Amino acid sequence: MSAPPSSVLATSARGATFLICLQVGSRALTFIVNQILLRYLSPELLGVSSQLELYAISVLYFARESLRVALQRQRPDFAHVGDDGGAESPDASKSGSGKAEKEKLGASSDALGLRAQESVNLSYIAIALGPPLAFVFATLYIRRASPEVLSTPYVRESLSLYAFATVLELLIEPCFVVAQQQMLYGLRATAETGATVTRCVITCGMAIWASRSGWNVGVLPFALGQVGYAALLNVVYYSQVWRKSREGGFALFPRAMTSDPSSQYALSRFYRPALTLAVNLYAQSGLKHLLTQGDSLLIALFTDLQSQGVYALASNYGSLLARMLFQPIEESSRGVFGRLLASPSPSPASSAMTTNDSARNAAARKVSRDAIISAATYLTTLLHLYLLLSLFITAVGPTLAPLLLRTIAGPVWSFAGTVLSIYCYYIPLLALNGILEAFVAAVAKPVELRTQSAWMLAFSAGFVGAGYVLLNVYDLGAKGLVAANAVNMVLRIVWSWGFVKRWLRTEGVTLSIAGCLPSPGSIGVGVMIWNWMRTVEGELRGDWMDLVRAGGVGVVYGAAL
Repeated sequence: MSAPPSSVLATSARGATFLICLQVGSRALTFIVNQILLRYLSPELLGVSSQLELYAISVLYFARESLRVALQRQRPDFAHVGDDGGAESPDASKSGSGKAEKEKLGASSDALGLRAQESVNLSYIAIALGPPLAFVFATLYIRRASPEVLSTPYVRESLSLYAFATVLELLIEPCFVVAQQQMLYGLRATAETGATVTRCVITCGMAIWASRSGWNVGVLPFALGQVGYAALLNVVYYSQVWRKSREGGFALFPRAMTSDPSSQYALSRFYRPALTLAVNLYAQSGLKHLLTQGDSLLIALFTDLQSQGVYALASNYGSLLARMLFQPIEESSRGVFGRLLASPSPSPASSAMTTNDSARNAAARKVSRDAIISAATYLTTLLHLYLLLSLFITAVGPTLAPLLLRTIAGPVWSFAGTVLSIYCYYIPLLALNGILEAFVAAVAKPVELRTQSAWMLAFSAGFVGAGYVLLNVYDLGAKGLVAANAVNMVLRIVWSWGFVKRWLRTEGVTLSIAGCLPSPGSIGVGVMIWNWMRTVEGELRGDWMDLVRAGGVGVVYGAAL
């Protein structure tokens, strides 16, 4: 028995609110703690910590991601329950006549318990994959690490702690899949918020204490913070889900589902359709991870620790606006495009269509065309606003960002301001690509999505090539990586723009660049502000008054736009 759609939607809405608040709170807290840590860390240590973070992310991703996706796509019904004779619900063999309503509710509860047990059983595959993946990736990391990395104090101990923390975090998978299945978003928000606070307190507290004590602990504070994060996740998840397992009739450890070896349960425990889906998703998930973390892998391979630390700082600062503003707009726009551009339902087929049928079909076509025009207008307006905002970011950001960095992070990080300035030119590309790809995702057919994936792979190969040349040949460091990312993003924008324009043309709607561009006056003022900012940049000393003066010009320009 499945929950009513209205109940599912209401629960999902509450869960979305929880997760949005979790994201904002976690990012704000992490940002504040990072500003404190920057005053006690060198760029080299930040570079090593970013490598260890990439190590942990990779182990977790390859161990659990495909299984999580497979379980989320698991069928909502329980038609398979009872088919093999071993997982039959208690009332499957009863005639049902004369049985009380509570027996039906009990059967539904038993079915939910069986599905929860299936998910718990499959989650132990992720736990089993964790230790060998952690060992293999740690061995590869040590063998490939530069002498500069290996000479970092406590780097091997920190790597061991990160490996332990990833395995410890994987232990929550049985609880996580149950929480996800039963939409316990409040539990997830509580666990992850508490774990984030714990990690921040441990990392920041130990770094400050070690600095004042004169003890060079290297990246050990980050490793201990990660262990604290994983430990608190286990405490919160198991304390809450253990009680629900007793009430729901399932266990948080693997349990045989049937004794029939020919059933749809592999080894009598693992539901075959979900297991097959997870195996099929594994290669795709690996490719997605490589594409997502491509810049981190590239800079780790071809640059020194200082460049890695500078890029980590610049990307964290620079992408903050993208994550907080552009990403929510992109996600909501994807929903808008999906609703507006959904194909109208066809009228019932008939050999002799009546006049009323013809009128209804004509009205459906008219509504569809109106929806296409509305979507095109929405897209054009949003692109226009993005380009206006891009004028502001590129005119003010390259001068204001280094001043802000020096004020917040201290003079030791002032040399990273150049990379952050270049990153300001990359942010508008992130915004434009996001909204165009949201349109593509809403209207593209499966074959077109496969074509897009092939082009994305080709662009990523171009990104790797450009990154190799800029990092390894021209030795541009973090600046070269930002430039390589920009080239990749421009190629993706060009492809998406061409697709959107062709799709709208087939529907009789024209999309032009001129309709998206800001007015000549806005562009002219933006160029003047950019030129003035670059002129006075050499006169700025980096104190609060300079920040106020440059920020005041930015506020006036933003209000004028």
